[in-house]
Amino acid sequence: MTEKDLGKILKEMHDKAEEGFESTNILLFGIEFAQIILKQNYKPTNIVRASGLHPSYSIELRKGVKLSKFVRPI
Repeated sequence: MTEKDLGKILKEMHDKAEEGFESTNILLFGIEFAQIILKQNYKPTNIVRASGLHPSYSIELRKGVKLSKFVRPI
């Protein structure tokens, strides 16, 4: 899976989020895809850029990746 592929999924998750929960879905994306992101040494800024979302979402994505060490998606 490439950064471009991840960007597409990130955009879909963002767009499907209920109003006011967009950042939450970015965090969940980071948790769900952390292993791929870390294994491939992908940069959150590149994934967010590929998604076309505002660059500030890279902060939320980083938080989600870090949280993945402590939580697992259901």
